[in-house]
Amino acid sequence: MKVNEIFYSIQGEGTLIGIPMVFVRFTGCNLRCAWCDTKYAWEEGKEMSMEEIIGEIRKYKSNWVCLTGGEPLLQKDIYKLIDRLINLGYRVLLETNGSLSLEDLPCEEQLIVDMDIKTPSSGMSNFMNLENLELLGPKDTIKFVIADENDYNFMKEFIKNHEIKGEVIAQPEGNKNLKWLTEKVLEDGLNIRVLPQLHKIIWGDRRGV
Repeated sequence: MKVNEIFYSIQGEGTLIGIPMVFVRFTGCNLRCAWCDTKYAWEEGKEMSMEEIIGEIRKYKSNWVCLTGGEPLLQKDIYKLIDRLINLGYRVLLETNGSLSLEDLPCEEQLIVDMDIKTPSSGMSNFMNLENLELLGPKDTIKFVIADENDYNFMKEFIKNHEIKGEVIAQPEGNKNLKWLTEKVLEDGLNIRVLPQLHKIIWGDRRGV
């Protein structure tokens, strides 16, 4: 498996925001979002065996592991790694870009999926695998990164036209326009969460945190 970095930090996004966990960032992504903040993970990385990855994870005192990228589902052994981590007693958060099928993921209480729906500003909104919506449950999350009013209207229409079983998160792109986005959600009475990227508030654009 090709790994960009492994580090210990707090979860900066989504419903698990603030929880300490071990992050395994995999190399490679099949999308090229215009505002991607981890472009360094598109190519950089080194090959690691599953045992080496687990060995690094075990160095930290956390029962949470976040598998992120890049796009973790591009790694052919990702399903084996998820099974192994769950069998070892870890809870696993999988962050995925929403373009690849989730049908082979194990149906486990210890696995939470955080799936993106790419908004128009990303340039990748036509690549979403909408069949994944049927595979998500109440514990999972769907995230929209909102850069402008067009993105906001896209999200609003998407929520209206699709059955979403999990939590919906609106995240301002680069933490910009947080006040504007919050006020829009309140004004429209949307039953979703507005969340910034906590790690960027604390550390800025620093890597490995």
